[in-house]
Amino acid sequence: MKLLAWTVALLAIWLAAPVIGEELTPNEVVECAVTLLAEKLDGRQEELAADRRTLYALIDEILLPRFDRKFSAQMVLATHWRSADEAQRERFIEAFYQTLLRRYADGLLEFEQDRVKVLPFRGDLSKPRATVRSTVTLNDGTKVAVDYELVMRGSGWQLFNVVIEGVSYILNYRTELDAEIRASSLDAVIERLEKEAGISNDG
Repeated sequence: MKLLAWTVALLAIWLAAPVIGEELTPNEVVECAVTLLAEKLDGRQEELAADRRTLYALIDEILLPRFDRKFSAQMVLATHWRSADEAQRERFIEAFYQTLLRRYADGLLEFEQDRVKVLPFRGDLSKPRATVRSTVTLNDGTKVAVDYELVMRGSGWQLFNVVIEGVSYILNYRTELDAEIRASSLDAVIERLEKEAGISNDG
């Protein structure tokens, strides 16, 4: 059940940010995500379950221009970002993004629009970051608190983090990858992520 909550929340992050030219409030960004997910899935669950390539392509089509991949990756790497060279940073951004896409893509097929309730916005829109609060209802009726964190960019609000019942997606991966990097190396972690994501780096 917790995996389903993570999946719904992460996919909402990826699909939610406004297209260029639109000026949406943080809540509208998240609300648009819920509608967009429902529209993209309508009647296609069986097809997408049988064709992972199409499933990945569907997510990727609307993910790249909307999710702040670099900022999210930078926050996940934390101190390791500062010591990484440009090539390592670029490889990590792509490998981490592609790994997330593959880890959570199947959960998209379980998404139901009426499970998500976006709560009234209570933040300060004059600040460069905002938090949108919502609840996701799981299969057993349990309601899970989900907070979306957004950052203002030139094209509008973009999502970069989700916090589920107090557990941050960024901090969760930061802890996991920090331990792995310290036990091996950043290059080793990048190579593992690339392998998991099916990325060829033969040059």
